[in-house]
Parts: sequence; structure tokens; C-alpha cells
Amino acid sequence: MLLVIDVGNTTIVFGVYHNDELISDFRIATVKTRTSDEYGMLFYNSLSHANIDVNEIDDVIISSVVPNLMHTLPSMVIKYFNKRPIVVNRNLNLGLKIKYVNPDEVGADRLVNAVAAIKNYGGPCIIIDIGTAMTFCVIDKDNNYLGGLIMPGIGISAEALFMMTSKLPKIEIVKSEKVIETSTVAAMQAGLYYGFTSMIDGILEKIARELNMDLKDLNIISTGGFSSLLTSDSKYNIVIDRFLTLKGLKLIYDLNRKDKFEG
Repeated sequence: MLLVIDVGNTTIVFGVYHNDELISDFRIATVKTRTSDEYGMLFYNSLSHANIDVNEIDDVIISSVVPNLMHTLPSMVIKYFNKRPIVVNRNLNLGLKIKYVNPDEVGADRLVNAVAAIKNYGGPCIIIDIGTAMTFCVIDKDNNYLGGLIMPGIGISAEALFMMTSKLPKIEIVKSEKVIETSTVAAMQAGLYYGFTSMIDGILEKIARELNMDLKDLNIISTGGFSSLLTSDSKYNIVIDRFLTLKGLKLIYDLNRKDKFEG
């Protein structure tokens, strides 16, 4: 069995693969000040609750965009799982070519998503990851990672409205049924929902024009916590894949599994 761990700015998503099947998945809050022992007990208890014996975990792979936890979590894996994890970076065998000016700047999560999108959907494709930050990544038909863009996510934007204004309240992020609202809370919800959904479609159109392609000739995949909310009503055909990153981690593990270097 393989333990796959995706460390995001807000949430740590992890799961267990038995051969090629994802048999369990979990979500816990990302807390930068937690110790390796605290994370160890969270992982141990989560797996135990799912009737998974930690001693049956054969290997571990980690992807992280949180530098503060890049020592904590590998240390946790070594202590609680007795394994030295594979940590995703661009020097691993990923099966793609990175066209960034500085390839080291590409976040591990974006690389993992790209690997999964190529394998499961094929290029050319656009990946929209809607988490704490929202990213668009573009891969061409030859598996070249062309780049993309990064912007604040809807959660950050909602928090900024509350924190940076004197009278606007903290709100729940929900789908709004209309644009013209008649209360402050509903108006904020409509602004966030329609602002982001319209922006997503608009950016897709700009990407297609820059590529000199039609969007119908591109596979579009969305993932992340708000992917269902913000892309299910798009005027374009967007596949929502909430497990895209975990799938990518499994694929990268298969490309770099340790026994390939031991034989």
C-alpha cells in the first residue's frame, strides 16, 4: 500500500492506494506550528479509523507547497511509518518538460496535477486548481508544461473583504442565484460567485486565443476545494476531478519507485 500526501496552504489531503485503487482519503487542516508527533498521531488515528494498519504502508510520497512543513512531515513519516518518503520536486522523473524560465519555481502541486492530467486526459489541456490560491496550468500535446497564471483564491478574496473593510461581514461562500441582490451578505456572495465564475471562463478564452486554439480542442480539468462550486456551471466543458493531485502522486511514485534503483 502507498500513502500519498498533498500539503496545501489550507488543507493537507492524503490517501492510501492499494495497488492502483484509492481505498481511503482524508483531509486535515494545515497548521504550520504542529510538530511531527502531532501530525503523526493525526495520520495514525485517521488511518486506524479506516481500519488501515500503518505497518501495512509500503511507501510514502509527499508533495508540499508549505516550506515550514518540509522537515516536519518527512520526519513524521520516518518516525511513525518507518519509511523515507519520496518528496516531489522537478528533478524526479515526471514525464513532462517544464518550459518555465526557472523550472525550480513551479510549485510541486502544479507538477503533480500536470502529470495526472496528461495520463488521465491527455494534452493539450488546461488545469484549474481552485484552492487557497487559484492556478491555471497549460500543457501542450507534446507534454510540455508551458506555464500559466496564479491569483488569489475565492477564500482569500472573501477574507480580504471582511478584514480590509469596516462594515462588511464575514460570509459563507455559496452559489448565488442572481446578480442583483438586495442585502449586503447576498450581494457579497453574488460578487464572489459571479466574479470568479466569469473570470474563469474569461481566462480560459484568453488562454485559447494565446495558443491560437479553440477551447473545444483542449481538455479542461478543475480540481481543488472550490472546483465543483465554481466550474460546474461553466459554459465550457470542464471535467471536475477532486482526486487529480492524489492520482498524480501515485503516477509519480510509479515512475520513481525505489526498487527501480535497487535492481
